[in-house]
Amino acid sequence: MKKKLKDIFLYFLIVIPTVYILLLLFLYFYQRNLLYHPNENNYFGENLKIKIEKIKIPTSDNLNLNAWYYEKDKNNFKTLLFFHGNAGLLENRIYKLNALDNLDLNILIIAWRGFSENQGRPNEQGLYEDGLSAIKWLIEQNIKEEDIILYGESLGTGIATHLAQDRNFAAVILETPFTSMVNAAKIFYPYVPVNLLLKDKYKNEDKIKNINSPILIMHGEKDNIVPHWMGKKLYEMANEPKFFYSTKTDDHMMEYDQNLLDTLNKFIKTLK
Repeated sequence: MKKKLKDIFLYFLIVIPTVYILLLLFLYFYQRNLLYHPNENNYFGENLKIKIEKIKIPTSDNLNLNAWYYEKDKNNFKTLLFFHGNAGLLENRIYKLNALDNLDLNILIIAWRGFSENQGRPNEQGLYEDGLSAIKWLIEQNIKEEDIILYGESLGTGIATHLAQDRNFAAVILETPFTSMVNAAKIFYPYVPVNLLLKDKYKNEDKIKNINSPILIMHGEKDNIVPHWMGKKLYEMANEPKFFYSTKTDDHMMEYDQNLLDTLNKFIKTLK
């Protein structure tokens, strides 16, 4: 009996660590497949009501990214540069673009590398390059940096926060932002050494203090992917002028209702 118990103990002593190590190896090598979902459609669809121009944005590493540009009044209105989240196509944001047409804005929305039929594979440094390339494209269209509003949606908040540091943008808008990808990943993988394994860390909490543009953070209390407290913490860390829009009913993709649009409109009208 003692030998049998000893054998069982040795079996678990070997098997459990082996399985855990294999799990860590899987997470390390396939983590970007778990983080980025270019083919996942998780947004309500509707027909595009605004007249967009389909353009290509070149990057420094020789990619040509699909993007949509909507020019309403370049000389008198700010231009909103929209950085989307980690899932889906440009078409999945049509309902947001239609709603934003109610505001005095020009709009550029860019698809990340590996998304919306773009070449390349998404990663943190690559997405920073994609976002920077979109900014450069706008400046080449004679749109000044101080007339550009960076808008980040979920994962896109990591790119917006990074690129807004020590720059003179008109404003920054963050929808359902996370403090860092490390903190967000710990919620889903509490027994994994995320700090050691994670390649793309998007450290928003380290960067937001370097943003001097007016900032609006929007977050729903029922967000079950990025906790509401993360958006609140970033708001508390941000420099003035800053604004926070919160609802008790919204989950990760906030409802583009009249209250949200009124908040956006009021914020935009405060900008010089």
